[in-house]
Amino acid sequence: MSIQEMTAKIRDGQGFIAALDQSGGSTPKALAQYGIKPNEYNGDQEMFDMIHAMRSRIMMSPAFTSDKVIGAILFEMTMDRDVNGKPTPQYLFQEKGIVPFLKIDKGLEDPQDGVKLMKPMPGLDDLLARAASLGVFGTKERSVIDAANPVGIKAVVAQQFEIGAQVIKAGLMPMLEPEVTISIADKAEAEAILRDEIMAQLDAMDDSKQVMLKLSLPTVPNFYKPLVDHPRVLKVVSLSGGYSREEANAKLALNTGMIASFSRALIQGLNAKQADIDFDAILGTATTEIHAASVAG
Repeated sequence: MSIQEMTAKIRDGQGFIAALDQSGGSTPKALAQYGIKPNEYNGDQEMFDMIHAMRSRIMMSPAFTSDKVIGAILFEMTMDRDVNGKPTPQYLFQEKGIVPFLKIDKGLEDPQDGVKLMKPMPGLDDLLARAASLGVFGTKERSVIDAANPVGIKAVVAQQFEIGAQVIKAGLMPMLEPEVTISIADKAEAEAILRDEIMAQLDAMDDSKQVMLKLSLPTVPNFYKPLVDHPRVLKVVSLSGGYSREEANAKLALNTGMIASFSRALIQGLNAKQADIDFDAILGTATTEIHAASVAG
């Protein structure tokens, strides 16, 4: 697929984006959810081998198809490895017709002003160039909002758009992810500040540029509709944020124009010990349900 075809797939595609980008910190939890306990691997290398095997199994499954899954977010190690004998990004867009993205953030700073900013990303330009050479379409970068603190939220959004500009300069599409923690008491207030800060940044962008947004499911349905409709936004996607798949799907279906980009909610029910027929059936149910919620609006 060309860049133009990938852009059209994300803009117009009737489906969702699979988040297969668990990093070093979240990989043990993902493997535990998948039925692999910490005592079943020895060290990081074996751990990453096992998570790649899980991701490969998902991507190669007959249930993982472009009529429901329009994109997939990869961890750097996943991008650099092969699936079924091909570099992962090429397998996705050549064999599956699915648009590849790359997680580029290096984790989170310590909390300050009610937020966790992204850590520095040394060598980002080189990583972006390598991703582009492998056929990656876009990136994803995550920070976290834990309180309705205007100073902290302003800093999060400014950092997200600063990194986004660097990604655009490299010829890739940035997916900005200022996640609002779903359990905080002032979640709705944090969302209001966040929306205003994002709108201000979008309004200041050059007309020729666009970003994507990955946001927590809002407290009030369609609260982010002004962002969905903004001409500088290619697509708004939502994370499951700790909700079960059933809860996340129900909330997502109330938000017109938003699609899913789920991780834990996608692999819910999958297990390394399952026979392929059972694995594919459970994954098929997940993709069908998440797809339905994504197109409901």
